[in-house]
Amino acid sequence: MIKNNVFSTKNMLFLLISTFLNWFLEITKWETLASLCVKTSKKNATIQSLASLTTSLITPNRIGEYGAKAVYFDKSFRKQIVGLNLVGNFYQMIMTLFFGIIGFGYFVYNHNVSIDYHRVLRFLLLGIFIISAFFFGAKHFNYKGYSAEKARTFINRIPLKLNIKVAMISLLRFVVFSHQFYFLLLLFKIDISYLDAISAITTVYFISSIVPMLSLFDVVLKGTVAIWVFSFFNVEPLLILSVTTLMWIFNFVFPAIIGSYFVLTFKPNFVK
Repeated sequence: MIKNNVFSTKNMLFLLISTFLNWFLEITKWETLASLCVKTSKKNATIQSLASLTTSLITPNRIGEYGAKAVYFDKSFRKQIVGLNLVGNFYQMIMTLFFGIIGFGYFVYNHNVSIDYHRVLRFLLLGIFIISAFFFGAKHFNYKGYSAEKARTFINRIPLKLNIKVAMISLLRFVVFSHQFYFLLLLFKIDISYLDAISAITTVYFISSIVPMLSLFDVVLKGTVAIWVFSFFNVEPLLILSVTTLMWIFNFVFPAIIGSYFVLTFKPNFVK
């Protein structure tokens, strides 16, 4: 049974503030990156970030946001904008994978989760082969002006100070939304220690991040994974579905609704 005080004004206000902080960090990260090409204001970074979120609804793992952000810039900058967006998402993914692997390792060790290690080894070997083939092929890749050499030159142009700043913002953003998840667990009176909760939360995000899924159905994937993970703590599926759904509404639906306004009012300049 969901307690009435879960939806109290104080709790909803805290969730809204944490959502605002989450997106403020994402917008600040994009403002920092985009300004490497063209001086970008917080207002423009907000419009570009929220509009691209809305546009990416029907694309796997939010791929659509790359093109959506690029159209806000002059044609001469669009390749660089796509690259900078990739850098921002790369650092966010690194944080998810770093903490996710630690959390998943702790989770597996403490709950004796059955894992087919032979299958995992085959998966890792396949991954190493694909990555090696990618880097080998990338050295000789050249298509319509895109080449590994140009990509390397572009990456080297990004100052170390900016890389560190983007990495720190990505870290703070991961801390914010993972603890927002933990706050919801507390609101729903789920009896779990902080360490167990954080390991379970990072495990959920880790597994979800490596499974391709349309952004629109992200809540289904995270909900399914979360039910499995939290079943080891004897948590009712309905409670976990409530938590993941609220996380989706606050951090995805609300910003996407705002972003839809910017999408509808966007006036493309085909001359650019």
